[in-house]
Amino acid sequence: MKGIHQQSSLLSALAKNSLIAHDQIVEINEAFNEQEKPFLRFLVEDKHLNGHSIASVLSRSFGYPLIDLAHFDTSLVPEGVRNEKLIKKHNALPLFLRGKVLFVAMSDPTDLDALEDIQFNTGFSTELVLVDEQSLQNAIEAVLESEADALDISDIDSDELSGLEVQEDKSDDEPVGQEQDDAPIVVYINKILLDAIKKGASDLHFEPYEHTYRIRFRIDGILNEIAKPPVTLASRMAARLKVMSKLDIAERRVPQDGRIKLALSKKKSIDFRVSTLPTMWGEKIVMRILDSSSAMLGIDMLGYEPDQKNIYMEALDQPQGMILVTGPTGSGKTVSLYTGLNILNTEQRNISTAEDPVEINLEGINQVQINTKAGLTFPSALRSFLRQDPDIVMVGEIRDLETAEIAIKAAQTGHLVLSTLHTNSAAETLTRLLNMGVPAFNVASSVSIIIAQRLARRLCTQCKAEDDIPHEHLTQMGFPEDKLGTFTIYKPIGCDECTGGYKGRVGIYEVVKITQEVASIIMEGGNSLDISKQFAKEGYNNLRQSGIVKAMSGITSLEEVNRVTAG
Repeated sequence: MKGIHQQSSLLSALAKNSLIAHDQIVEINEAFNEQEKPFLRFLVEDKHLNGHSIASVLSRSFGYPLIDLAHFDTSLVPEGVRNEKLIKKHNALPLFLRGKVLFVAMSDPTDLDALEDIQFNTGFSTELVLVDEQSLQNAIEAVLESEADALDISDIDSDELSGLEVQEDKSDDEPVGQEQDDAPIVVYINKILLDAIKKGASDLHFEPYEHTYRIRFRIDGILNEIAKPPVTLASRMAARLKVMSKLDIAERRVPQDGRIKLALSKKKSIDFRVSTLPTMWGEKIVMRILDSSSAMLGIDMLGYEPDQKNIYMEALDQPQGMILVTGPTGSGKTVSLYTGLNILNTEQRNISTAEDPVEINLEGINQVQINTKAGLTFPSALRSFLRQDPDIVMVGEIRDLETAEIAIKAAQTGHLVLSTLHTNSAAETLTRLLNMGVPAFNVASSVSIIIAQRLARRLCTQCKAEDDIPHEHLTQMGFPEDKLGTFTIYKPIGCDECTGGYKGRVGIYEVVKITQEVASIIMEGGNSLDISKQFAKEGYNNLRQSGIVKAMSGITSLEEVNRVTAG
């Protein structure tokens, strides 16, 4: 039971902020002594105090960050820390890991014994984040319930593999052709799909050649060969994947696109986007794993530095303007955009997106799949959006002048617009718009911020080792001289828990505001080099500098920073 001193600290904070009267403190303490439930749950349920108000007061009084668990995807809670006994004992929920720090949601900031116990049992350092009591209870119930329902794919045997459920989409037409009775292929394909999910792959490649057949997974951005089944199985595996994707198995001459929804448990399913391509020796099939939980990560999980996060959040809070996210394919632009949309997704806002393709379904957002053959293009979708009373518009990609002009017009007329461009830096994004033919005044007056990004592999926390690099080399590579000796650079080693010394990825960002000075350079016809110099003058880190910060923090290696920020 909670100590009197801790109860008094909580009650004093609540009284100081007028949530209770000072003369109620003794009465509440006495009433609680007869209870078995946690103290804050008692205040909410028995004394009918508002949980959100309590959490806000305690956040200010004790100096801990307050977060909203309403949109947190509880499936993201790391499996290794889902200790039901600890969660129930301390009324605390581990949320996510950042490096070796485990962030723990609690409603009571005085219960430091709980943090110490969780730290001892998990082996991670702990950081407390405050949440309101009712949200905490809902999240704990969801996590414990998902643990009971979850399918442990590491223990699936052949019988279960053959019966793994592919969820049906009732709106789709039936595929042409019938599935053959080919149980071994069914089992093998299901095993490959489950292995890809377990390994955290983003894409699967099924590749036929004249004498060989190769299956590769893209893990943390790098392709790895996983299997080389007999080439004689190529057509049968292609047929099975096309049946699962509801594609025409009789058509092998033209590319096709489809989707698969694979049910892992009652509440967890994974979508695959499937693309077939006729090659010299058969159909190459590439599958992209579309895990909706990646859109629910929350901005704190993406790797933004505090100042970069603040710039993004301030831009999202504006009623109008344009937020542009840039980078090559596979740099995490979609997750950055979806994270922003999730923050904006409230009952009071009308949000519409035009995407090609729609990768992840977001409840409460009107998502439109571009269909060029049917005449549904980015410009036509945008024009329709502007007739539907929008607050926020997301354009999957600005590809041409017409799309750019409509998006900019929307940003100038009271709408918040989010979109992407395939450019290498923030400065190049502005010059790309100008080269498309957008007038300089429109660029300068409509774009609010630009986020250029890359994804770097995270070092495995279990096996990374100190990398002995001479200080003079670090200085040549761009590390600040005044910081030398205050940080440790690590290198990958490799162990059973990771792939080549890396596990997971982290974003590296260049986040810049379009200030009056930058706008003046645009209006005067300045080039990307002039704009880059102004960003540096205003103190914004470019991609290289942001990567160096990640290496100094021990999150990634110098080798990885060089790989993703080269050029």
